[in-house]
Order: sequence, then C-alpha cells, then structure tokens
Amino acid sequence: MTSSPTLLTEALHREGVTDARTDALTIGMYATDAGIYRVPPRAVVFPRHTDEIAATLSVARELGIPITARGAGTSCAGNAVGPGIVIDTARYLGRVLEVDRESATALVEAGTVHATLQARAREIGLRFGPDPSSHSRCTIGGMIGNNACGNRALGYGRTSDNVVGMDLLTAAGTHLTATTGVAGGLPSLTGDDALVARLTQLTDDHLDTVRTKFATFGRQVSGYALEHLAPERGRDIGRMLVGSEGTLAVVTQARVRLVTDPPATSLVVLGFPDIYAAGDVAHLLKGLGAVAAEGIDSRIVDVVRTRRGPQAVPDLPRGAAWMLVEVPGEDAAAAHAAAERVRREIEHTDSLVVTDPAHARALWKIREDGAGLSARSPRDRPAHAGWEDAAVPPARLGDYLRAFDALLEEHDVQGLPYGHFGDGCLHIRLDIDLDAPDATDRYRRFVEDAADLVAAHGGSLSGEHGDGRARSALLPRMYDAETMGLFGAVKRAFDPSNLLNPGILVDPAPVDADIRIPAAHKVTVPLAFGYPEDGGDFSQAVHRCTGVGKCRAAGTSTTVMCPSYLATGEEKDSTRGRARVLQEMLNGSTITGGWSAPEVHDALDLCLSCKGCSSDCPTGVDMATYKSEALHQTYKGKLRPRSHYTLGRLPQMARLAARAPRLVNAMTSLPGLKKLTLPAAGVDPRRSIPSFARTTFRSWATAEGMIASAAQAAGTDHPVALFVDSFTDHFSPHVGRATVALLREAGFTPFVPQEALCCGLTFISTGQLDAARSTLEDAARALGPAVAAGIPVVGMEPSCTAALRHDLPRLVDSAVARQVAGGVRTVAEILTSAIDEGRWTAPDLTGTEVVAQPHCHQHAVMSWSADEALLARTGATVTRLGGCCGLAGNFGVELGHYEVSVKIAEQQLLPAMDAASPDAVVLADGFSCQTQIADLSERAGVHLVELLART
Repeated sequence: MTSSPTLLTEALHREGVTDARTDALTIGMYATDAGIYRVPPRAVVFPRHTDEIAATLSVARELGIPITARGAGTSCAGNAVGPGIVIDTARYLGRVLEVDRESATALVEAGTVHATLQARAREIGLRFGPDPSSHSRCTIGGMIGNNACGNRALGYGRTSDNVVGMDLLTAAGTHLTATTGVAGGLPSLTGDDALVARLTQLTDDHLDTVRTKFATFGRQVSGYALEHLAPERGRDIGRMLVGSEGTLAVVTQARVRLVTDPPATSLVVLGFPDIYAAGDVAHLLKGLGAVAAEGIDSRIVDVVRTRRGPQAVPDLPRGAAWMLVEVPGEDAAAAHAAAERVRREIEHTDSLVVTDPAHARALWKIREDGAGLSARSPRDRPAHAGWEDAAVPPARLGDYLRAFDALLEEHDVQGLPYGHFGDGCLHIRLDIDLDAPDATDRYRRFVEDAADLVAAHGGSLSGEHGDGRARSALLPRMYDAETMGLFGAVKRAFDPSNLLNPGILVDPAPVDADIRIPAAHKVTVPLAFGYPEDGGDFSQAVHRCTGVGKCRAAGTSTTVMCPSYLATGEEKDSTRGRARVLQEMLNGSTITGGWSAPEVHDALDLCLSCKGCSSDCPTGVDMATYKSEALHQTYKGKLRPRSHYTLGRLPQMARLAARAPRLVNAMTSLPGLKKLTLPAAGVDPRRSIPSFARTTFRSWATAEGMIASAAQAAGTDHPVALFVDSFTDHFSPHVGRATVALLREAGFTPFVPQEALCCGLTFISTGQLDAARSTLEDAARALGPAVAAGIPVVGMEPSCTAALRHDLPRLVDSAVARQVAGGVRTVAEILTSAIDEGRWTAPDLTGTEVVAQPHCHQHAVMSWSADEALLARTGATVTRLGGCCGLAGNFGVELGHYEVSVKIAEQQLLPAMDAASPDAVVLADGFSCQTQIADLSERAGVHLVELLART
C-alpha cells in the first residue's frame, strides 16, 4: 500500500509517534549510512520510548511499509538504510537504565552510545568487552544488529558473547523477551510459543546443517548464527538474534555482560618485513594471552604522516608492517613479562614494548581511524566500503593476504589493508572509480571474485559488520542451497510479511544496485575554491564523507569536531549530516533547487566554520570551505543577509571607526542604541561590542619606525614580517606590542609591511569569495618579496594566520600565493626556532596554572603542538581543552545563534574555567575566544605573548 508523506505522518502521529519526519532534509540525510548505498526512506521516526516503536510498527503493518531500525548509522554495508520507515533510536533512546555490580551487567536502551555505557561501567570498575573503532558514537542496538566486535574481541569476544538478554518487538507487534546463555543461565524466548516451536522444528529438520555449516571459526558473522539453535547449545534464540541485522525483530532494550579490566596491560609492537609475514603468525597470539592483535602496514602509516604530519606517527620498530599486541597481567611486572614472552615466541623483524601511555594512544589512534584514513587509496583516489571486513580462520590469514593482494592487482584495485589480525579479519576499502561508466560492473566482478576467494579459504564474507546490501547477494558463494533455504525459513518464521529490513540476508537485490556515488553530478566550474586535493571537483570533495560518523562523537578529548552536533544532537548539525545534504543537492532528486535549496542552508546554518572537521575527520571533510562555497554560489549577484554586510565587512568598518574611536565607543555603549542597531545589523543584542583602540597597532608601529619594505628589512638581524590582522590592529594592539617585545627579546627584528593588509577571513566566512580572493591577492603580492627573501611572516591572530596558510592557496592559484602560504609561521613556531638556535630561553612559569583554549583554526590548520611544546618548556601546568569556544568569529554574534553558541561553550570551556583556581590563566589567542570568555564569565583570556611576558 502507498501513502503520501502527509498521510504517513498523520498516521504515525495518530498512533502516538511524536517525532516523525518526511521532509526532504531528513530523507536525504537518512538515505545512506557509512556504506556505498543510497536508499531514500519514506519517513524517519525518532521514538522517545518503546511504545512509539510499537506504534510505528503498527502503522507499518497497516500501510504495508517496511521498517529499518538504525543506531548511529555507522554501518559500512548498507544495513541501516531502507525504502520505508527508518527508526532512529539514537536520538532519544540512549539511556543507561541500570549498572549492577553484583551481576556485572548493565541494562541499556537500544540507542545507548557505546562510550556512554563504558563511562557508566567504569564508575564501578567494569567495562563492556567489545570495543569497535566507532565506540565514540556507535550504539548498543547497532552492535547487536551487526554482532560487532572491535580491537579486543580476541580477549572479550563478539557482541553475541556479551548479551545476557533483550527486549524485542516483532513486525506483528509481539513483545519478545530473550534470555541468552551468556551469563550461565538457561536460554529462553518468551512471548511467542508458536515461534519457538517453529524454530525448534526447523532446527531439528536441518540439524546436520546447523551443526556443520556454522561456528567454523570465531569471526563467521555472515548469515544468521544458526549454530545457537542446536540443542547442545541450549537452543539459544537470543544469541541467534544477535547479528540478524534487524531483519527478524527490533531490539528495544538489552542487558549486557560487563567484565573487569585486567589490573595491568602491556602493548608490544611487532615489526615485520611485510603484511604477509604478520598474517602468518597472527594465529599464535591468542594462545599467548593477547586480548588484541591488530595489523597495519606502511601504507596506512604513510597516509597518517602525509595528512597529519610526521609527529602524528610515534616511533615504530623496523619493518614495513606491524602488529599492535595487547597482553594483560595481574600487575605491571606480569604484563611486561607477557609482552616479553610475545617477543620471544613470535618470529618478527623488530619489536618495541610501549610504556608511555601517550605513545600507546597515538598508535591506537592510527588503528581507530582506519576506516576514515583508508577512504583514500595509496594513489590518492577515493576508496569505498563494500568489501571491508572479510575474515578467514586466523591460521590461513597470511596465505589469504597474499592471494587477496594478487586479486587486487588483477583487478587494478588498491586500498589500505589493516585489521583484527589475531581474529583473521581484514579491513580494506577499494579505490574502484565509481564515477566511471563501467564502475558498477567492475565493482560487482571484484566482490564476486573476492567472495569466491574467501570461501576457498574457509572464511566469512563478513567478520563483524554484517552482510547488508553489500554482501547478502553473495551469500550463496559461501553457503549451499539448503543453508540459504534455511535462512529464508527463519526469516519467514519471525517476519512472514517481510516488513523488517527487507532485502537484507534473504531475497537481496544485486550488490551493484542502489550505489550512491554514480547518482551524483560532477561540479567543477565555476567554483571559487580550487579543491586541489579533489581534482577541482566539488562533488568529489563532499563525497569525502564516507559516513563513519566521527563528527557525532561525544567526549572531552582535544579534538574540535563537531561542536554544533554536540550542542543540538541533530544529525543535520553534524559534519556527516551536512555532507549528506550537499551530496543530495548534487543528486538533485530528493533535495532540489541547487545551491539555493532551503535544506542546504538549514543544514549549514549552525556550521561554525571552525574547520575542526578538516583535521579531525579521518577523510578530511572541510565543511567550512563547503559552506563558504555554498554561500558564495547562492548569493552571487544577489541581496545578502544583513550580517554579511556588517560582520562580513568588519575590517572595512573598523578602519572607518579608527578615525573617531572614542565617538564610536561612546555610541555603541548606549544601551538603547545597542538594542535597536544590533538586530538591524543581524547581530544578537545580548552580545557585547568590543571597544575600538584609541591608537591602532599600525599607528604605534609607524611611530616606532617599524614600517618597512622587505628590501629594507633584509639587512637586519633575523627579520620577521608581522602580519597585522584587523583584530590585533583595531581591538588588541597590546597583543601586537607584546609580540614585538618578545620577538626582539628572542633576537628577531620584527617589521610591519608598508601596505595595510587583510586575510579576507570575514569575507570567507560569509561566502563573499570574490572579495576574499581580491584581498588575498593583495596580501600575497605584498608579502611575496619578504618570503622570497627567506623572511618568515608571523601571524598573531590564529584565524587570520590559518587563512593565509590554508585559504590563500585555494582561492589564489599562483606560485606566489603558495610560496607565501608556506612562509607563514605562528608566534610559537618562530619562538621555537629561536630556542633551537640558542638565541632565546623560554621563561620559567613553574607554579602557573594555565587553562588553554586553542583556536579551532589553529588546531585544524597549524596544530597546537608548537604551543604545547613551548609551554612545556616553561614548566607551567597546562590543561588543554578540546572543542570550540562557541563564538567562532561571526557565528556566535549573529541573530539566531546565541543559544547554540552558549551551549557549545558549556561543553568544555565554561566547566574548565569553573574548575580552575581563581588565579589560573586562561590562555586564548583568538580574539573571538577571548570575546566569548569575557561575555560568559568573569575571567579574561590572554594571548600566548602576554603569558610569556609574565616573568
């Protein structure tokens, strides 16, 4: 039966569903998961409690519309997309209902994020065993659907080994309660005796198949886990349901087993001449007590070095491939002894026992970000999921790796292999050009050959992600006709109407149906940015997003992405959600209207342009650039929002205000005038207006005789050109003066270029890219001679420094622009060079407590590592914050953004300042960061140069 979106929404509301959406924005975002498939749903439901799930199922039965249950949408196989109603449990059903120390279990709702459960469990000294790389955002319900595993499944098992019980709803609306044998109890399924009888009969009729075709090794995830229905296993229907991918019932709650962390662990890194040698010995590690044995090789390590800098890769043993092996112990000595045993008994080239926690975290981060890092192949082409988690018995891994590499070469396909080597599971993404005319045929031929190869090695098409749309049609290459028939019979026993995730596991579509990328349109001209990393193609740029969803991660790390999502919890306010909307805009079927589509601007509205995703997203999505491009394309030659004229042209207005700063400050301080004028200018009246300096920095520098050309400065000792940004010049000239004093103390001769320059930042953030390009061309022309003469350009305002380094060469396609971008330095970087040359010593700040809020643009473009290392030399006690301050230039000042801006500040910045001692220094180089701190607290932020002057 069909129904219009309006009728469907009305039907859902009548049944008590409070949040059901059929708008194009939502449909577009939920048409994909982290796989390569695109299947737009009819509606998306965000249930607030179990009754709303039951109501949704009732409407689906009445209207004959299929149901797809979805967690965080991090599935790589197309398991979480469907043509009917998608139920998103992650939005509201994410509570940990109970953590019980005595039974060592936890009761959670289906949408509970793994990291949330882990945090609660750690409060009582326990943990949930499985730990997939997506742990910061994946849900327990999704893990149950896929039978997820993770790095430490070697020690703790799969999800099916850790689920004690579940509450479920069938498509018919029957409430089932499953108890598994995981905790030593008697397996049972209550709620439908006829279903239990039917499953018992099916098992007994096919007992030989059930006993011989399943559980042949630990990572046999493909198909239904029918081995659990054998009588000798207690006919454990609950464990069989784990990994059924939402095709048999919808999980609403689960009780999971918790385990005790070992008192101590040790990480040993084994080096090998190649990845095959690592695969040859991987099967031995479980017998040596390893709880994790993860394999990587030089290809993925090289990508990390290229993308994040050499400092992102810590020391590794000699070799071209490595295994990260974690072993437990009753104490540190025992763990170390276990690590030494691994070194003795495993044949390898070189090894290293890692004792430094920071070193270990950096190594695990490489492995954790594998799914995103591998989204570009070694030849820098987009690489795609679809064959990303096949597994073979661990003893056959080395031979499989050799044969698989030969298959890649035969098909002219490349990728970055890594994976759970101790379990025989290999992850890789394929750089088949899905834009090519024969792409889907090539893809199909490859995965068919790959499926045959895995089957020949006694393996499983999926080792942890499930079959989904990517592998369900390939199951007959792994299982015989009787087994496939049994899968269909089990499906019909649970879901005779075929409403739950149809086409998954049973009666699937071809593997090359509904592939997403060929439906997109190339966009190359006329674009404002160059997109050099994406061949000048905006479509390829936005399709960098593979959907792994790291932008949805919550926590208190030092990353930034994605501040707006953490504030609202809405998918459209995540980097992934925005990328999906832009992809749908390019597709043109769900979201129409091109750049001007209201859905595009709704999704981009709360993007802070913080650039956090450009460094934190493993695939390098740069939403700040995409937003700027979209605004440019939308308003080119048209009337713009008011704030684009006021905030976007702030440097020009500041120059005018500099003629009479006292008068301007007096006028802007009048409450009545502020209340009237700020909204008219597109600015929230709750925001303070910074005071214009009576004397600009350039005026001071002129009086000091610092204005000079590059030729004049070249003859001085260690000359440096100061880039005088509008914020330092007009609002914070004291920062400029302190910078000059510090540079002189360090043996430099700072000078100010003769032309008044600007980086065009406010033009960029408001999408006025023609003006931004012209501004940056002027800057490149003026700074070019200095850089050509070997004189570094030092920026004081992080956002402007980042604009010169990142945006300049992407907006201005010239050798001079690229040369200037490469010659820009931060204050910390230039001072570090003076230390290295023995010309300066960092001041002693021992006893000084510092709460540091690095600017988002610095984090993303320059990194904060030089600042961190410099502060470490001072002896100060530094707490480095992650996240964004929430102001983000013009974002937090604009009408409609104040509440979100404050919520973002409440994530990390405000709590950290509250927790700090009264005399702690709040370090914030960014002018907008300092403004947010002043607006929302009683503290004041200081610049690095001001802190270093405190001697």
